[in-house]
Amino acid sequence: MHSLGAIVTVFDKRDSTTIDQSLLNKVHDYEMDISLGEDYLSKLKGFDIIFRSPSCRPDLPEIVAEQERGAILTSEIEMLIELCPGKIIGVTGSDGKTTTTSLIYEILKAKGHSCYLGGNIGIPLFTKLHEMKEEDIVVLELSSFQLMNMKVSPKIAVVTNVTPNHLDIHKSYNEYIEAKKTIYTSQDENGIVVLNYDNDITRAMADEVKGKVIFFSSKTKLDNGYIVDDDKIKLCENGLRRHIIDSKNIFLRGKHNLENICAAIAATSSLVDLDTQIKAVTEFKGVEHRLEFIRELDGVKWYNDSIGTSPTRTIAGLNSFDEKIVLIAGGYDKHLDYEPLARPIIDNVSHLILLRPNS
Repeated sequence: MHSLGAIVTVFDKRDSTTIDQSLLNKVHDYEMDISLGEDYLSKLKGFDIIFRSPSCRPDLPEIVAEQERGAILTSEIEMLIELCPGKIIGVTGSDGKTTTTSLIYEILKAKGHSCYLGGNIGIPLFTKLHEMKEEDIVVLELSSFQLMNMKVSPKIAVVTNVTPNHLDIHKSYNEYIEAKKTIYTSQDENGIVVLNYDNDITRAMADEVKGKVIFFSSKTKLDNGYIVDDDKIKLCENGLRRHIIDSKNIFLRGKHNLENICAAIAATSSLVDLDTQIKAVTEFKGVEHRLEFIRELDGVKWYNDSIGTSPTRTIAGLNSFDEKIVLIAGGYDKHLDYEPLARPIIDNVSHLILLRPNS
């Protein structure tokens, strides 16, 4: 936008001593204005368009005042979805977003589709808009912060699950849920929404969907959709169930990852044939920091599951192992209920090592 002649001002609550100097140099090289520090929004006056970063709440008084004056509030992701000439697949949820998003991307690539991966992962794809064509497919991982107040939705949407998370930022659990819903609320009757049947909140979302709903489940034998049954993934059509992938043939560990695979296959079912989906799934080795196998030393296998930053994520990781494990855990308080972690730790952990925040 700067290259098109827009007058740009950058706002950041941090001061110049805590921001990477190379980023500050880039802002100065572009001759953009910059406002930093605790009162950084005091200069937010007289703008036509405000691009909100995910960490910035849309209801800050300065932003609301500018909107009331006539400014348009949007974001990099919202503008990308609005302007992209190709098809967009969006993935959200409390757990499993990155694995599901990455697997969708790999399935599409295996079929030969030209596609982009971004959103909450990868590079800002807004800078790639000029390269995108009608036949391209964009796969986005979308957080609740990115989805808040969004007025557009991807053509294909996935909600892996919804459980309490980020309650240190969101005002309530209901606000968090409503943010997740925007991934499909602006779809029309041609939209596709993939939902977790086992999660009460996502199952109820089906009543609000204008287009097609595809369910997946690891607990219920659906008549239609994708299920995990006896450690196998099955395609269900009108009550008939077809075995398509055995868990022993994939690299990913844990039932939660079988659910992620179901979601990815469902999301790409209108774009990729089943044989290609199966091949991509069986070759997929996972994503960094998500039950990532690091090494084996002196008979001990080390796994990095540092993305497990909520009780449900940690529980899913613990339940992925048959043997007792040593758990190294820690982090800052996200104002979540940690009591559900107690029983899985007792059942699955032989030694627990707790780290202080910032250790």
